[in-house]
Amino acid sequence: MSSAVGYDDLVSMLRGAAERIRKEHATLSRLDSHGGDGDHGTTMLRAVNTLETTVETSRRQSIADLLEEVGWAILGVDGGATGPLLGMFFTGMAEAARGHDSLDAAALSAVFESGLASVERQTEARVGDKTMMDALVPAVRVLRSASDAGSDVVTALRRAAAAAVAGAESTRDLEARFGRAKQVGARSVGHPDPGATSMGLMFQGFLQGVE
Repeated sequence: MSSAVGYDDLVSMLRGAAERIRKEHATLSRLDSHGGDGDHGTTMLRAVNTLETTVETSRRQSIADLLEEVGWAILGVDGGATGPLLGMFFTGMAEAARGHDSLDAAALSAVFESGLASVERQTEARVGDKTMMDALVPAVRVLRSASDAGSDVVTALRRAAAAAVAGAESTRDLEARFGRAKQVGARSVGHPDPGATSMGLMFQGFLQGVE
């Protein structure tokens, strides 16, 4: 692994994320059964299958173009808010990747920050609301702090992945404030949020792709 993420590295990151979701999709649906429709794992599986198909068939050779293509493809996946939010995450990442043939830790942080900003424009959910934001926000913040401290790409992603997983686990003690799980109120406490768990898995996959 070089000191920067190139096109092939990005492909590996995306495939790594898809692999992690594929392995755990049944667990994600089980988590979703506590407050949702029990189909989050199935929806995420459709999303990563779409992601992988897009990566395999894409004729794009730039980081930004591939991220944009993946984002638009996922936007078309059925399944409540998951497709739109995940799709906007990748299209937002594409915006900051324009003009880059490779991404060092600082540039990669900017790309993830742009993806987060895109998601934030689509939802009012924030950290503490028991959603994907509880994993995504800390992961992006830690990625930035690690890169600012001089960490290389792998180290920065390793720390971001750990933050995402810890953020997902923290939702176990929260009461849901968004989505269908909000309707069950206090009964949502004691179960990690499936969306946050998915995001933790994806960051683990991103890391797996560059290690």
